[in-house]
Amino acid sequence: MVQERESKTVPGGSRLSRPLWLVLGFVFVGLGFIGALLPLMPTTIFLILAAGCFARSSPRLEAWLLGHPRFGPTLLAWREQGAIPRKGKAMACAGMALGYGLFTWGARPGPWLAVGVAAAMLGCAWYVLSRPTAV
Repeated sequence: MVQERESKTVPGGSRLSRPLWLVLGFVFVGLGFIGALLPLMPTTIFLILAAGCFARSSPRLEAWLLGHPRFGPTLLAWREQGAIPRKGKAMACAGMALGYGLFTWGARPGPWLAVGVAAAMLGCAWYVLSRPTAV
């Protein structure tokens, strides 16, 4: 008679992938921390990715991130409703506009590249603005 062992892994992860998800989670937290300090680098997207990685590797770290007083409410709003706070939408769009301005000023792209980059950034801005607004 073969007795089945109870798996102690987190859903979505094998014994080999769990450490990888954990390392990626810490990398994304680090990038999010850098983004909180640098004005043009995003923060929230890296923390959303970190929460997803921790969900597959460490429920304790996921709970810590979701319960964080500063970032937790934004992460929960995204996870539960796909919502972005009004201030986050404004900052994201302003960052894209500033980034595009710096790109055109610094790189002096040709017209086709300038239009292509503008179209990509407008698409990103449309996506951000089309998300529900978190309260």
